[in-house]
Amino acid sequence: MKRSFQSLSPQEALHVAVFVEERNSGIYHNFAEMFVSFQDFASLEIAGVLWDMAVEERHHSSLLQERYTAKFGQASCALTEADILEIIELPQLEDRNIFDSNAPAATAHLRALKVALSAENQAREFYALLAETAGDPELRALYVELSSFEADHVAFIEEKLANSTPRG
Repeated sequence: MKRSFQSLSPQEALHVAVFVEERNSGIYHNFAEMFVSFQDFASLEIAGVLWDMAVEERHHSSLLQERYTAKFGQASCALTEADILEIIELPQLEDRNIFDSNAPAATAHLRALKVALSAENQAREFYALLAETAGDPELRALYVELSSFEADHVAFIEEKLANSTPRG
């Protein structure tokens, strides 16, 4: 039976957060490989952004795994993201504009950054809301930390957006 993220213990919540970051790293990597296969300038621009995001997600996964190990040691946790009701921080290429072959190639990387920014903002808001409603102080602190991790992702992407200039 699936459970709400809000019902998790601190160990379970942190464990699932590690999985979310690992999953997203894989998703971004797979998306990047798909765009590389198109072999046009715009697709390669998009792939570059997606690879950067894969690396960023993998880095955050490692940081969260270190946090898990420091707090819970080698204690196993059988819970996975598949056991959770909510879908957390799922990067989606629903925005047809990322695939728009008529759009200028110079904006391809901007379109990819906006897809990533949407997913990261959704996760930041999700954890921030959990922090506001958590009754357990340990969970509240964990959710604040997870929201902060996502805020770091948001800042990373916003900086890339701010430093992006149309190319080509």
